[in-house]
Amino acid sequence: MRAAVVVTPGKIAIEEVPDPAPGPTDVVVKPAAVGICGTDLHIMDGEFAPSFPIVPGHEFAGEIVAVGSAVTGYAVGDQVAVDPSLYCGYCYYCKRARGNQCENWAAIGVTVGGGAAEFVAAPMANLFKLPSHLAARDAALIEPLSCAVRGFDVLPRAMATSYLIYGSGTMGLMMLELAKRAGAESVSMVDLNPARLETAERLGCSAATTSAAELDAPRGFDVVIDCTGAEAAIRDGLSRVGRGGTFLQFGVSGYDARVAIEPYEIYRREITITGSMAVLHSFDRAGQLLAAGVLDPSIFVSHRFPLADYAQALDQFRAGVGRKILIEP
Repeated sequence: MRAAVVVTPGKIAIEEVPDPAPGPTDVVVKPAAVGICGTDLHIMDGEFAPSFPIVPGHEFAGEIVAVGSAVTGYAVGDQVAVDPSLYCGYCYYCKRARGNQCENWAAIGVTVGGGAAEFVAAPMANLFKLPSHLAARDAALIEPLSCAVRGFDVLPRAMATSYLIYGSGTMGLMMLELAKRAGAESVSMVDLNPARLETAERLGCSAATTSAAELDAPRGFDVVIDCTGAEAAIRDGLSRVGRGGTFLQFGVSGYDARVAIEPYEIYRREITITGSMAVLHSFDRAGQLLAAGVLDPSIFVSHRFPLADYAQALDQFRAGVGRKILIEP
């Protein structure tokens, strides 16, 4: 089969690789769409993936084309989205229902071959069966949405909460849509990209600006969410948290990113600083939300590329052009 392969950091090629074979409780999926996200850039830059070569693609959905001998509840022809998380189930954190902190953490498209290929194997336990009205080519949005749902799992939720979100890319826009349904009094968006701010306005944010200094918020914000991973945004965001408020580090920073904090201000203003890592018991809920129409794929998906153009799609994503970019193998 053909697959996009990160041969070594910085080098990607379309190559022929062996077809996957399902284990007893696995299925083989033919991806209809595979999303590109910041994690894929980190893999391309030599981070996250423990070894190379690797087939990327952890956001995907498609059709089951083969099932293992012990698979139940699924059949060839079923349309499914796949949670890429591969937790060991027996380490200290897995036994405490914190699989996203698994000491033996692995993931499809990061540590084992992913969905940027004609076929990919996945465990039966990781499947979400798509309802008939939800197209598999749109359901690649479920995985990033499940990360956003996980983010809200760690946030305090109360009616009339003021939110400030840095980054109006796919994840920032998803956080906007969830905040609107989580009791937000206001949701302000900050981004340097005017086109992305236009989309935030289209989705009904309270304010869209290139600088949080332009916002009228003398008491700060109840919840500040960074979806960029950029040091400057994180630094500015920490200064915008109101008394008793929460800062969520949601964007993925580089390993070497550093931001100074002011311990006295954290103490004085009783600020909570927290993080959210990937997916945790949130994939099926994200599938249900997408099926219920929480997100409009026609707005969230800006570009679709064939597998042969994976490198071009990755370059476009790195340049910040568009919103969610999907590969259709």
